[in-house]
Amino acid sequence: MRSSVGKKWAMALSGIALLGFIVSHLLGNLKIYFGPEQINDYGEALRDLGGHLAPRTHVLWAVRFGLAAAFAIHIIAAVLISLENRNKRGERYQHRPDYHYVTYASRTMLWSGIIVAAFVLFHLADLTWGNANPDFVRGDVYSNLVVSFERVPVAALYIVANLALGLHIYHGMWSLFRTMGVANPRFNQLRRMLALGTTAAITVGNLSFPIMVQAGVIS
Repeated sequence: MRSSVGKKWAMALSGIALLGFIVSHLLGNLKIYFGPEQINDYGEALRDLGGHLAPRTHVLWAVRFGLAAAFAIHIIAAVLISLENRNKRGERYQHRPDYHYVTYASRTMLWSGIIVAAFVLFHLADLTWGNANPDFVRGDVYSNLVVSFERVPVAALYIVANLALGLHIYHGMWSLFRTMGVANPRFNQLRRMLALGTTAAITVGNLSFPIMVQAGVIS
């Protein structure tokens, strides 16, 4: 990641990997609407990935290490790019018509990224390790989600974090297309619609869990 282009590609490719996980994670969590058995079986299936070809949980841990690596690469690339941009003279960008948008996007990406990173740590402690959830029961995905989101401060935290995640995904997808060379103005509307549609689907899906628990729909 020595060159500017290399850093951007590292952040783009790691971002694609993380986005794929976010989408699959959301689809799995939607099983909560089909009852405890469905989502608990989903959690059990994740631990049994690989079937008889690999020891129990080994494939799941391999996936976790891969995601952790992608997360680390994404953060490191983002920090390096941010420092690189900060060292450049601002006047160099003043003639660009999208200067103000670029500045706004960069700032929101930084802060939304910080919020999301902090949220990930709490999310793991809350629903994976159980340290932040006094009623945590290992293997009972449904009950863990419900008792966690029944706590108003936790539900509020999830809502704020997922709004920040949505903002991060939107700007990330927009930048992704540019990094991959799809920057023709003729495709701007399509890029915007794709980024907005993907972001809306993920955000609405994730926000539905704490909101539905607080509303008593999921209990």
